[in-house]
Amino acid sequence: MAKHVVVDLGGEVSSFDFSAVRREQLYGRRRRLALDASGEPCTRASILADGSLLLRSGMTGQGYFTPDLTWVSNREVEGVAVDGGPAPLVPSTLDVAQPLEGPIDAAEVLDLDVLAIYALAPAEVGVGLRDRMAAGEMFRFAFNYRDDFRPETAVLLANDNGTFALVGYPSQQVWDDLDNEPEVAAPVDDAADVDDLDFDMF
Repeated sequence: MAKHVVVDLGGEVSSFDFSAVRREQLYGRRRRLALDASGEPCTRASILADGSLLLRSGMTGQGYFTPDLTWVSNREVEGVAVDGGPAPLVPSTLDVAQPLEGPIDAAEVLDLDVLAIYALAPAEVGVGLRDRMAAGEMFRFAFNYRDDFRPETAVLLANDNGTFALVGYPSQQVWDDLDNEPEVAAPVDDAADVDDLDFDMF
């Protein structure tokens, strides 16, 4: 059974079917196909720097090798927090109602480092949310496609082309105050290191 993106606006629950929006859907794509000597399509692979192993597509999604060539499955990987302790595993948010925060400012959307875009097809949408999105309001909610150690942020918005969720991480912008003058390094006198030229010698 397909899962849904479920959101809650003031106790009014709405759910959406969703599908990823991919670049080729918007712009199309051209593909250059490599063929072997017999005319069959080649399979892409990567070779380790020391030439010891050949990795085919999909292998790195199952785990990775440590520097001493020990295989570690993804199931054995544990998240570590900044303080060195174990990072809590954040469960998937699919089929779980997530509270909507907002409306948010457009600047917050522009500061989102977008990793994925999902087209949302309304399965059951509350009147309040539908009207507010039609008025151009945008909302923030927590999103995790699968269990992960780092929850993502999604922005819910609608326009003439449909309803969408922009998923990513808020970028951290550090700005300085205009009153804080930057320290400028003292100029270096390079003249002392250069011999004087005597143009009479030319």
